[in-house]
Amino acid sequence: MSAQKITCSLTATTGLQETDSPLLPTRLMAILDSKTIIMGGGFAFIACVLVPILHLVLPVGHPLHLSDYFVTLIGKILCYAIVAVAFDLIWGYAGILSLGHGIFFALGGYAFGMYLMRGIGMDGNYHSHLPDFMVFLNWKSFPWYWVGSSHFLWALFLVIAVPALLALVFGFFAFRSRIRGVYFSIITQALTFACMLLFFRNETGFGGNNGFTDFKRILGYSITAPATRVTLFALSALMLLFTLFISRFLVTSKFGRVLTAIRDAESRVMFIGYNPVSFKLFIWTLSAVLCAIAGALYVPQVGIINPGEMSPANSIEIAIWVAVGGRGKLRGAVLGAFIVNLAKSWFTVSFPEYWLFFLGALFVLVTLYLPDGVVGLWEKTLHQLRRKGVTL
Repeated sequence: MSAQKITCSLTATTGLQETDSPLLPTRLMAILDSKTIIMGGGFAFIACVLVPILHLVLPVGHPLHLSDYFVTLIGKILCYAIVAVAFDLIWGYAGILSLGHGIFFALGGYAFGMYLMRGIGMDGNYHSHLPDFMVFLNWKSFPWYWVGSSHFLWALFLVIAVPALLALVFGFFAFRSRIRGVYFSIITQALTFACMLLFFRNETGFGGNNGFTDFKRILGYSITAPATRVTLFALSALMLLFTLFISRFLVTSKFGRVLTAIRDAESRVMFIGYNPVSFKLFIWTLSAVLCAIAGALYVPQVGIINPGEMSPANSIEIAIWVAVGGRGKLRGAVLGAFIVNLAKSWFTVSFPEYWLFFLGALFVLVTLYLPDGVVGLWEKTLHQLRRKGVTL
C-alpha cells in the first residue's frame, strides 16, 4: 500500500481533514445558535440581575430573599464548575488524566490571596503593615516575591502567569517524554503533594498550615459587604459562561478534532504529520490558567486559602465531578460539579462521618453503571423516546 493511501486511511480513521476549519464568523455563528444565546442570556440575567435583586433589595424576612449563605455557596460551586470544565478539556477531549489539578486552583487562590492580605493594612490583630502570621513568626519585611502584591493588576498577572508557567514547564517535559496514562496521573499527584508540603512550611511566607484568611477589603470595598458578595457571584457566573464558550469553540474546531484523535490514537496522529506535544501542551496550559482564575474568584468568596486546597484528594474529587456529569461533555462537567458539591454541602452537615463513603460509592456506581455520566444517561433516554415517537 502506498504512503498516500495509508495517510488517507488514517485520516478517515481519526476524523481529521487537511482542509482548514471554517472562517471565524461562521464558526461563531455555529456556536452561538439561538438556543445557546437564549440559555446563556438567561443564565447571565439570573446571575447579574435576579440574584442581586433577591439578595440586596428584598428584606431578610421576605420568602424570596436569598441569604448570604446561599449566595456564597452557589458562588463557590460556580468556581468549582469552571474547574470542572477546565478539567474536562484535558481528560474528556485530550485523554490526559491529571490527579494534581488542584495545584493550579490553589496557586491562583494564593496569588490573589497575597493581594487580599496586603489589603488588610493596619487592621490586623498586631496592627502592623505585615500580615499577622509574619508578625507572629518574627518576620521583619516582606519576602521578595511579595513585591508588588499590593497592586490589583499585578495580582491578576500573577494569577495567570504563575500557574501557566508551572503548567508549561511541567507539561513540556512530561509530554515530550511521552509520559501518558497512569504514569502521568501518578506524577501529577506527586507534584501537587510536594507543593502542598512546601506550602505547609512556615518559612515559605504563605501562612503555613493556616494559609491566608481574615481578609478585609478588595479594591477598597469591604469584602463582606452584600454588594461585594453578589459582584463576586456575578463575576464567577460570567467567567463560567466565558469558559464554556471558549471551550466549546475549541472542541468543535479542527483543533478539537485533533485533540480527540490524540486521545483515541496518538500514534496514528503522529503518523499523519501532527505533533501531539504542542496540542497537549496548549490545552494543558489553558486548563491550568482557567483553574487558577477560578481559584482567584473562590478565595474572596470563601474567605480563606490554605495548603489543604492542594491535597491530592481534592484533585481526585475534580475527576469525580466530571465523571458524574459526563466525561467529554462540557455541560456534564458543570452539572457534575453542582450535583457532587450540593450533595457534599448536605452530607457534611447532616451526616459528616459518611461523606467520604458516599463519594467513593458514587464514583464506583458511576463507573460501573453510568460510564457516560448523568448527561449521557439523559441523552440515551431522549434517543430511546424519539425512536418510540415521543418528543419532549
